[in-house]
Order: sequence, then structure tokens, then C-alpha cells
Amino acid sequence: MSDAPDAPDAPDAPDASALEELTAAASAAQAKAHCPYSNYPVGAAIRTTSGEVFAGCNVENAAYPEGTCAEAGAIAAMVLAGEREIAEVVVVTGGTTPGTPCGGCRQRLREFAGPDVVVTAISEGATLQITMAELLPNSFGPEFLE
Repeated sequence: MSDAPDAPDAPDAPDASALEELTAAASAAQAKAHCPYSNYPVGAAIRTTSGEVFAGCNVENAAYPEGTCAEAGAIAAMVLAGEREIAEVVVVTGGTTPGTPCGGCRQRLREFAGPDVVVTAISEGATLQITMAELLPNSFGPEFLE
């Protein structure tokens, strides 16, 4: 019997075929991104607890603060369809380092995703899997307003 403390649990790896489906949806959205200023296309795909998939891409604007993130687009499509609970997220970016959601999108995701939801960030040749709790520690969510 060991007296060593248990190692923290790693995020549960999403099912391979489900991850492939979300990655394909995020990649297809990334291909449609409107990013003439940053040249940094982003695609995001969300799977809800009902199994539905929603995707979004970043849409930049000449008035920079008026652009929208890929995650925000996917969340808007999800809400429009009447869904409210995120089970899994994939974000696809270019470059060699996976791009995780920005601070605002972390909070947007947290509105609909619990702490154990896995966010997979994929770039050219690298993948990062992280839970919402790791991505946005000590977060503020809707349960604080009940």
C-alpha cells in the first residue's frame, strides 16, 4: 500500500470518433473565417449534451472591437437552436501552438459548460486538451446568481 497522494485526474479523453466529428466541424468553420486583418482564422465546434453539434468562425471588422470570436458564433447558434448545455468543445487555429479561447470566450463557454467539460485546442501539428476548470479557474457561473 502506497502513502503517496493520488495524482490529479486528467480530463477524460473524448471519444475518438466524436472528437473527429467536432474537429471536422471546427475545421470547416475555420475555412470560412473572415479575418483579413489578423490573418488568424479560427473555427470552433460545440457538442451539446443532446449530441447536437454547432460551429462558428471568427468574423473580423474594420472597427476592431466589433469582430466576433468563433466560440461566440458557435454558442449563438447553439442558443438559437434551443440548446443550453455544452458537453465538449473543439477550437481549431493555425500556427504551431494551439490557440485557446480568449478570456471573454472562456466566460461565454462557462455560462453553458460545467467545470469538467473538455476543451480541445488544435493547431498545425499540436493538440491541447484542458478542462473548463483549468481554463477558467475559480470561475463565476450562473449558479452564483440562484
